[in-house]
Amino acid sequence: MAKTFYTEKEIEDLVRSGQRSLVVSEEVVLTDLAYEKANKLGLELRRSDGPALSAPAAPVRPYINQQAPAARAQSAPKSVALPAKPSAVPTAAAPRRADLRQRVQAAVKARLGDQFDPALLDAIIDRVIDNTGIG
Repeated sequence: MAKTFYTEKEIEDLVRSGQRSLVVSEEVVLTDLAYEKANKLGLELRRSDGPALSAPAAPVRPYINQQAPAARAQSAPKSVALPAKPSAVPTAAAPRRADLRQRVQAAVKARLGDQFDPALLDAIIDRVIDNTGIG
């Protein structure tokens, strides 16, 4: 049997049409954004055997809420270079951080050529290293 996929848009349409719950079975797949939208709009997700469906095992877009809404509204456009963030890593991790940065930069350059903003890439690399704790 073919699977039915629900995206954020389909969840919005269901709620708009007055539906308040959705039965999720083996044939039903919800995207991460669909889970978020269902939760936000109060659509109850239920398993086919009756109990309520819990959220996905992995956190859904945890980086979205790391910055206050006012700060997001004031964030710089893509073309503006982000200021360098002081490293909060101990000095022993600095060589590893530098090695990771260099390897990621080389991989991005190999894949995209010169079609990226180096300052933005550095900011992204720093954020990933800080959030994962690998550097």
